[in-house]
Amino acid sequence: MSRLYLIPDRTDTERISALAGSYGCMFEYNDFFDPQMLDDPAGQEEAIGHYRKYCDHFRQDTIHGAFLDVTVHSSDPLIRDASMLRIRQSMDIAKRMGVRGVVFHTGLIAHFRAKHYLRTWQESNASFFTRMAEEYPEQQIFMENMFDEAPDILAALAERMKPVENFGICLDYAHAVISGSPVREWVGTLAPYIRHMHINDNDLEHDMHWAVGSGSIDWEEYNSLMREYKIDASVLVEVNGYEAQEKSLRYMRQHGIYPMVEKER
Repeated sequence: MSRLYLIPDRTDTERISALAGSYGCMFEYNDFFDPQMLDDPAGQEEAIGHYRKYCDHFRQDTIHGAFLDVTVHSSDPLIRDASMLRIRQSMDIAKRMGVRGVVFHTGLIAHFRAKHYLRTWQESNASFFTRMAEEYPEQQIFMENMFDEAPDILAALAERMKPVENFGICLDYAHAVISGSPVREWVGTLAPYIRHMHINDNDLEHDMHWAVGSGSIDWEEYNSLMREYKIDASVLVEVNGYEAQEKSLRYMRQHGIYPMVEKER
């Protein structure tokens, strides 16, 4: 399995495909989380057909599933049903493409720690995503921290879901950096469950999605934590556009940033 992933762009697929090839990257498709795309079967087929010109198969790729306003734990049955529909639509696309995994967000309200809310969130997500994992056994389901302020809630869900072989955590390192909790706490707490990651740079306050090495994130610390906790995960360089992707990959290679080969000291 490839360790590095890039986001393709249908307006610049040839260059990005060449870049991916030179670094051994797979793709994580961001075309299919938009509600308009989810309701447009013809548009889906057009996008998939476009990418098939550059990929003979999608087996090692991933997609980002629906996340905008998606709350399967909602107490409102209309919102809950709509959220579940969007996730099923994402999983159906993933199955049709044959990708290895789909990323979803926790959908937690940041800094809201009411016990009833957190209990409902965990029970609802555990129940629903267990069913999804059973119905789509060929796809991994990755749950990503969004603007969660600490890793304990996501870790509790992951521990509860341990028997579900195709469920794991996608650690968004940039989100963790701006969460208010130490990034070491995030990595250390979630390490047993991390199967996929998103990385990009920021100013330590806002989710900027800058090229790796162009912001304020301490990449030496990141690298050290990955090695210390023996993280074994695929990593999406979650930046858009050829220039930012090329800059990120070049920086990562120069500095031996995980999952690149570590530089000798």
